[in-house]
Amino acid sequence: MESYHVPVLFAESIDLLNIRSGGVYVDLTFGGGGHSRGILERLSVKGRLLGFDQDSDARRNVPDDARFTFIESNFRFMRGQLRLHGYEQVDGVLADLGVSSHHFDTRQRGFSFRFDAPLDMRMNQRARLSAADVVNRYETGKLIRIFRDYGELDAPHRIAGCIERVRRERPLASISDLIEAVAPVTPRGADSKFLAKLFQAIRIEVNGEMDALEMMLEQALRVLRPGGRLVVITYHSLEDRLVKNFMRSGNFTGKPEKDFYGRPRTPWELVVRKAIVPSAEETERNPRSRSAKLRAAEKR
Repeated sequence: MESYHVPVLFAESIDLLNIRSGGVYVDLTFGGGGHSRGILERLSVKGRLLGFDQDSDARRNVPDDARFTFIESNFRFMRGQLRLHGYEQVDGVLADLGVSSHHFDTRQRGFSFRFDAPLDMRMNQRARLSAADVVNRYETGKLIRIFRDYGELDAPHRIAGCIERVRRERPLASISDLIEAVAPVTPRGADSKFLAKLFQAIRIEVNGEMDALEMMLEQALRVLRPGGRLVVITYHSLEDRLVKNFMRSGNFTGKPEKDFYGRPRTPWELVVRKAIVPSAEETERNPRSRSAKLRAAEKR
């Protein structure tokens, strides 16, 4: 499990779930199972935990525990899957939105620019859309939007233009093809940061991550019992903005509805006012945790 993925903000996230020993909990990003094992340690024989992961590779980490149910599905289908398994409401939902170390370190999955491999980046290997499809088939305007909105990259039109020029002559099939294509606009001395943002943008599009996150947050509000908690770990500003706004207001604008007297109405009570970030010791031990932010809210 540790080699698959080191759980981030482990103790803090488990504590914020405020686990009742006989309750029902959901780990929406099972991965290596680290957070799930922490939850199981606090459950009695009557407690239940359901773990979601759309990547079949995660199944190898499933614990031999009768209290645990593994669901091979994207968390955008949380509510329907919970109902299929007999649960209308639960006591807590946890989501660690980061890409697992397993994905970054498995060359053939194509998530990291550290290796040369086919342009893939699919979390669900049964999905049709791959990174190669995005860079080779998307019209230039759509590429510009992805690089601007999902990567927050400077001059996204220049990046898209570089890709367009290369793919007119030959398809971009590998990570090295993509890196070579954008070389003319890659900043010297900041290439790693630039490529990380570029790969993030393409990965988000391939996996529909922002749409899935919105669907998950809305469903979490519906499946949580009053007093139940939603705990989310994000890794970039796009995710964090959505989570922060939703926990503050119950919508994605961040502006709560008001009652007849003009008083703000929100379905959540913030458990922490400011996002929790990893300690210096954790970031030194696990550098991939450095951008993590942890937020938690309780359903009124």
